[in-house]
Amino acid sequence: MSQRADASQCGGVVVEFEPDDIRDARANRNRSIPGSALIYLKGPKFLIYVSGALSMWGDRMWHFAISVFLIELYGRNLLLTAVFGLVVAGSVLLLGALIGDWVDRNPRNKVAHASLFIQNISVTVCSIVLMLVFSYKQRIEQIWDGWLTVVCYTVVIVLADVANLASTALTIAIQRDWIVVITGYNRGHLAGMNATMRRIDQVTNILAPLAVGQVMTLASNVVGCGFILGWNLVSLIVEFFFLSRVYRIVPALSVKPPVVEVDQVDLQRLERRKSQGEDNVAQPQPLTEGNCNTGLHIKEIPNLPLCFRRFRWLVSTCKDGWRAYYRQPVFLAGMGLAFLYTTVLGFDCITTGYAYTQGISGSLLSLLMGVSAITGLLGTVMFTRLRKSYGLVNTGIISSCLHLGCLLLCVCSVFAPGSPMDLSLLMPYITSNSSTELGGMASQRQKHTYSLRGSSNQPLLPDRSSIHWTNNTVLFDNVPSDTAPESYISIILLFLGVITARIGLWSFDLTVTQLLQENICESERGVVNGVQSSMNYLMDLLHFIMVISAPQPQHFGILVIISVLFITTGHTMYFLYAHKVKRKRLHDT
Repeated sequence: MSQRADASQCGGVVVEFEPDDIRDARANRNRSIPGSALIYLKGPKFLIYVSGALSMWGDRMWHFAISVFLIELYGRNLLLTAVFGLVVAGSVLLLGALIGDWVDRNPRNKVAHASLFIQNISVTVCSIVLMLVFSYKQRIEQIWDGWLTVVCYTVVIVLADVANLASTALTIAIQRDWIVVITGYNRGHLAGMNATMRRIDQVTNILAPLAVGQVMTLASNVVGCGFILGWNLVSLIVEFFFLSRVYRIVPALSVKPPVVEVDQVDLQRLERRKSQGEDNVAQPQPLTEGNCNTGLHIKEIPNLPLCFRRFRWLVSTCKDGWRAYYRQPVFLAGMGLAFLYTTVLGFDCITTGYAYTQGISGSLLSLLMGVSAITGLLGTVMFTRLRKSYGLVNTGIISSCLHLGCLLLCVCSVFAPGSPMDLSLLMPYITSNSSTELGGMASQRQKHTYSLRGSSNQPLLPDRSSIHWTNNTVLFDNVPSDTAPESYISIILLFLGVITARIGLWSFDLTVTQLLQENICESERGVVNGVQSSMNYLMDLLHFIMVISAPQPQHFGILVIISVLFITTGHTMYFLYAHKVKRKRLHDT
């Protein structure tokens, strides 16, 4: 049975998503055409995949390498790495809406080419600066009483941050806008492209850091910088050519509606008519000069200097971007996805650092990371199957339940034998008798916690002088390997939950991503996805604040419970969104 897809009008352009049965019929016809493989290789999808793979590989190499470089530059200390992380997160948080608005307001080819050029040139220049600093570090430290070194550090961090902002703009443009147009607004093709792009991201996330890490280990940091520099220059040329060809062979990419802002009074009137169930609200009123303004409607104040007027425009753009995000029908789904970023239940340096304190070897942890990548790929496969069988909204519900169910294993690990959790470390105000009792319990459980610096109360991330970096994990020099914990049950449950939960996690992520693509007005895709990136970075910052507040391995169980609470809150938001969608469908029928 063929059902007509809902059409959404935005900016005067009607966007209609094609049903799956029409998609399947066209695919069957294409299979019978001779030379279809060659046509596919020359088609826009394949070019986007290759361009995306090159971009993701370069991003993964650079993100891994810049962390190692900053540690090496500052005497194996955390300061530069922490400053860099704060600058990157803060810049996207503040400028996400502006980046998205810039994507919306400019032609697609100019946005893609400018973002690509800025990103790769920034990384190239940053690599050159790093090569000079590594080669002439002692001389540089003697110039200007060492202030030239500070200038070099500042230039490296600023260039790396600019590259990250350009990468964010390119991701919004290609993965949130271009592929929607390339698929011809076909839901099935869109789901397939989203899943394929995510699989490419999963593979590059494992292989790219390993590749550049081997170059840096076998050669030197200078050679590693040169390798990244060469990769970015070659990638810039190839990606520029591929994206230009895609833009030429897909004429729809050259058609972009203007950014339109509807007056608040008309929005309220439309919402009021919808609540009253009027039949004519299904077709929005045509946009005219009387009820809409192209671009941002900002009152000019001639008395203010130009810099203040520009600042007022920037603030107004950010404010309008967040308002646009809030009024989206998929607002709850997007917020739910953002809440999933506040977690320590992933293969980052925090969780892996905790694993080393519990006696897990580096080789075993690398194996677990590989298994986790496979389960992530399974999640992308499950997404496409579930979406075709049960629909997009129900796929999100199933993925959420699977994700939460697997994370229950992580909660069980907190109270399982072998867990080092000690609540007395968070309650210094308890009575002495209770302290004695809890201290006795802690002394038994601390047998499972290995000392990093001769103390049983060390933070999860000590000074980097005792750490070797490999991919996204940390390897500690002085973790004893000849002493086994009394029980591995806790750590087994923890990683069993983390690994299996990635199936539901990536399926849910793809679900929300496609919901944003399908339901956001074409003229607002950039700014809404820019705000979504800001929300993701904000929630990611919270999980680092959690670790700073409770850094000891004995606190990790508390962090696990808090993480599961945040994730549960995020999925609850999605459940509310799904309930609203189903209730609306029942009301319409």
